[in-house]
Amino acid sequence: MARRFLFAGLGGVGQRHLRNLRTLLGEEAELLAYRTRRDAPVLTDEMGVESGGDLESKYRLRVFTDLSEALAERPEAVIISNPTSLHLPVARAAAEAGCHLFIEKPVAHEMDGVPELIEIIERKQLVSFVGYQWRFHPCLAAVRKVLEEGVIGRVVAVRARFGEYLPGWHPYEDYRQSYAARRELGGGVLLTQIHDFDYLGWLFDWPRRVFCVGGKLSNLEIDVEDTASTLMECELDGRTVPIHLLQDYLTRPGERGCEIVGETGKIHANLAEGILRVWTDGGRLAAEERFDMIERNQIFLEELRHFLGCLQGAETSRVTAREGARSLQVALAARESLSTGRVVDCNIQ
Repeated sequence: MARRFLFAGLGGVGQRHLRNLRTLLGEEAELLAYRTRRDAPVLTDEMGVESGGDLESKYRLRVFTDLSEALAERPEAVIISNPTSLHLPVARAAAEAGCHLFIEKPVAHEMDGVPELIEIIERKQLVSFVGYQWRFHPCLAAVRKVLEEGVIGRVVAVRARFGEYLPGWHPYEDYRQSYAARRELGGGVLLTQIHDFDYLGWLFDWPRRVFCVGGKLSNLEIDVEDTASTLMECELDGRTVPIHLLQDYLTRPGERGCEIVGETGKIHANLAEGILRVWTDGGRLAAEERFDMIERNQIFLEELRHFLGCLQGAETSRVTAREGARSLQVALAARESLSTGRVVDCNIQ
């Protein structure tokens, strides 16, 4: 019997999940789509446009323009990858209909309505997963292992970095029209690249307070912040430890990674190139691991394989809607700090 999945949003990441689901389940998956527009090009893994085809015929999609009609087909799960500001209405309707949820990050663009969504999910005992694919990168998994083993002693400071040139993200679209560039769609570097807040929270727990400076500092034609420097106050081993995150929409070539300073050593994780280095004993390079053979799509495949395992009861969701809401609270606190110039409590729940 076919397993039925409903897609809400078929832009770049939505089509990636569509391709990957077909790869993992083949013809076992019956694919439905809720679409308010039907002009999206067929995309490749490299974000190029595939000529001479359309999404509906290529993936044998059954398309609905009315969400309630699509949910009436009783899909097993809904994959929500429309613009961030549109996540919550679809997620709530799907949860009320008893569907399991794969929500692309972040859960929403604001906290209003998120606690109610979590209550529905937990009351109905639904599987929820938020698409933080970097948790599935082996380089970050290796960082977590080194930290757990205490190789560098107690952590005293962390510095993290993300930078990538926004107009180069999606060659198939005008960057000015993308969700990442538009406030009403939930854009801005803080929310769009919320991955960094998530993996830092996963590695070190969630911050108590944040202070953020930055804003729309470049000549990019956008109405959201393109640069944000966030200082987070975290409690580790009973001590207050600073974690600094610098994010921007300008850096070329792109970079992502973190440096972790301990009492007896240092970890440097270059996530963009897939290289992990660990120094101990007065600056001695103690370990170097390379993960540069990992293709970008592999971590998306792994997170979707995990979600399918959760649906089967074989795994427990690594990033539930409740967990995903925590990174949202941090990012929103950073945005509030950026706009007010004040230190803001995160109030993690």
